[in-house]
Amino acid sequence: MADLVYCPICAAKLGVKQEAGRERLACPSGHWTHWDNPLPVLAALVELDGKILLARNAAWPEKMFALITGFMERGETPEQGVARELKEETGLDAEAIALIGVYEFMRKNELIVAYHVKATGEVRLSEELVEYRLVAPEKLRPWRAGTGYAMADWMRARNLPVEFLEWPSN
Repeated sequence: MADLVYCPICAAKLGVKQEAGRERLACPSGHWTHWDNPLPVLAALVELDGKILLARNAAWPEKMFALITGFMERGETPEQGVARELKEETGLDAEAIALIGVYEFMRKNELIVAYHVKATGEVRLSEELVEYRLVAPEKLRPWRAGTGYAMADWMRARNLPVEFLEWPSN
């Protein structure tokens, strides 16, 4: 459970209560309950000049590349959010955005909303990304986790063969 200790309303020490078969942190006076809902994460399978852009986060091993992702922000639609993340992380502009699907990522308590984004512009990576690759769609190898399943679904919709790879271990 979360590392929360005190109620954000009255500062009382939180306790654990049973609700709908689940344990939840809650204020003993009923002011507040920590629902621990999954966070919405936006993912972009970015198509640039007919190839798919995969990027490596600075914190990842050398050969680990993935889709562009980021958290949705208050006041934006998922489509606006994925376009914003694409611009912030790569400098690219979203020209067309189409939903691929919604995927669970329970390990991080996230819900991934994945889009196919046709982009234009010149790649300029943010400091959180250290390198990128442009891969022909038929050469993609999805991984067995949320965004990898989105990639596999996108490939299947285009009648491309899907061969999964395993993430490198740290």
